[in-house]
Amino acid sequence: MDLTQLFNAQNFKSLWLPVIIGILVIVVLYILRRYLYKFIHKLAAKTATCFDDIMIQETRIATFLWCIWLGVFTAYKLVETPPAWLELENKIIPVLFVAFGIYTVVMIIVATFKWYKAEICPRTSSSLDDLITGALIWGTPIVGIILGAILVLNMLGYKSAPINQFLLDHGVIMAVMTIVTVTLLLTTALLTPRVIDGIVRSARAEQTEEELQKRSNTLISVIVAVIQVVVIFVFLLSLASNLGINITTVLAGASVLGVAIGFGAQSMVKDVIAGLFIILENQYRKGDVVKIAGVDGEVEEINLRRTILRDTNGVYHVVPNGEIRVSSNLTKQFSRVNLNVSVDYETDLDKAMGVINQVGKEMILDPVWKTYLTSAPKALRVDNLGESGIDIKVIADTRPSRQWEVAGELRLRIKKAFDKEGIEIPYPHTKVILETPSPKGETAE
Repeated sequence: MDLTQLFNAQNFKSLWLPVIIGILVIVVLYILRRYLYKFIHKLAAKTATCFDDIMIQETRIATFLWCIWLGVFTAYKLVETPPAWLELENKIIPVLFVAFGIYTVVMIIVATFKWYKAEICPRTSSSLDDLITGALIWGTPIVGIILGAILVLNMLGYKSAPINQFLLDHGVIMAVMTIVTVTLLLTTALLTPRVIDGIVRSARAEQTEEELQKRSNTLISVIVAVIQVVVIFVFLLSLASNLGINITTVLAGASVLGVAIGFGAQSMVKDVIAGLFIILENQYRKGDVVKIAGVDGEVEEINLRRTILRDTNGVYHVVPNGEIRVSSNLTKQFSRVNLNVSVDYETDLDKAMGVINQVGKEMILDPVWKTYLTSAPKALRVDNLGESGIDIKVIADTRPSRQWEVAGELRLRIKKAFDKEGIEIPYPHTKVILETPSPKGETAE
């Protein structure tokens, strides 16, 4: 085809109207796009979700390209083209529509996953949904490019029989299995915590809100992890079966390997069984302060195999559940302040105990500290006659994990009250008694 016959002065004169119309279409669509985004921005400002903001951000390029392409397409349709272009036109134009469509759909899917990662993942206890959504955000464009390239090549007549046959035999089933598996994993991370929390609260058994929350968090972390492992295992078996791999042989080999490993992993089985009883018997939960296997600290995580503690020095301890013989929970249901306050031997004990009781009454009436206390601090008894002073036992019941804060404040208030009342808190000292020696020749009677 001689291009000089197409691009001549006469043809250029006939192009000005289609070109102007095409430009007008682009301008009108761009203006409508701007007004649409402004309207969506106004709606987004009134909503709590960030979904609309992310969707606007991710689809800006796609909608801009659609404005340009529709303008070009309109102008092209108004131009009289040579008949020889018809065959090429019937191939290229559908391909461009499909390419822009695939790009737009991919951007919408990516925006949805980014919204889930930004808004939903922080509310779930599992970290697996963060990994899944992160992989989907990167993987969706790659899958879109591959499938789009295959579709475009087929539309252009460049077909690959093996690839098409594989997609026909396995592609749809694999896609459905992947979508179902991802949906189950994300749904498990999102809905299971709500179900477990509802069950725990329906059987509260005189537990405080803090106790219920700890119990709920512990069960959620374990149950969600178990369900997700089962879902992934079933997905892998289904995928292998779809690809023609003999599952029976795989399971038989896995069972033999499992028996072999079991003989060398008895301690792990022991850990799992111990962990199961710890969770079922509600011995301790995430957030409790415990002493187990000679280590004390706050429970950061617990599963069927091990318990993770963080002590007051920030040290991270991993304790296998099978090593736990006795577990001491310092924060279950309630906690207790138990301290001795020492006074001088010359002190009026009734007065000292009265001052302590008065401090306790004032403390439980304090708007801040009354939320920590369940009973007023009080002087219980004279606990010890020490070398330097008399120890008075002071106790107070507090909400779980609040005993250390209450004890510190209580010591401060008692010291200030004693100073005001002139009551001395003794410190270790030695009393030396000097005796005058008898005159020479005299004997003591």
